[in-house]
Amino acid sequence: MPSDSRLSRMLHVLLHMARHPGPMTSDTIARMLGTNPVVIRRTMAGLRDAGYVRSGKGHGGGWAIAADLEKVSLLDVHRAVGGPRLFAIGNEHANPDCAVEKVVNAALEDALAEAEALLVARLGSVSLAELARSFDVRCGAHSLQEGEVGPGRPLPHPTAAQADAGAQEDAGRTGAD
Repeated sequence: MPSDSRLSRMLHVLLHMARHPGPMTSDTIARMLGTNPVVIRRTMAGLRDAGYVRSGKGHGGGWAIAADLEKVSLLDVHRAVGGPRLFAIGNEHANPDCAVEKVVNAALEDALAEAEALLVARLGSVSLAELARSFDVRCGAHSLQEGEVGPGRPLPHPTAAQADAGAQEDAGRTGAD
């Protein structure tokens, strides 16, 4: 089963946007992620509806951060992009009268509930601002030369060949975006 990468991809986009001097178009974001602009607009709509980004049309338009990064958690982004259940593992309920099945299901339900609570708590405790600060620290550890990324500078975008390769990879995906 393929993993759902919407959360990591949108966190990537949001960090780019946080360090980009102006709005980013769906085309620009799509090239960066190696996907289609329609996929970007569909996914970003959830972030817009949640109030985390805004969009503008026309010359100078595009997507821009609309929320305080300190107040938006990774869990908020997961929910806004319509992320799936956190765990795909489930119980078998074909024969609810079976004592063995009841014992197995109870054990799995307890473990999954505990794991999900820990993951939700962790995702809820990390803000976009923390990710941005981590990026700034990581980039600040290197001397910044012309064209390198760093605080207040946009992150690099893939070359056209890298974007084309990513688009071909996306063409084979189903439902992940």
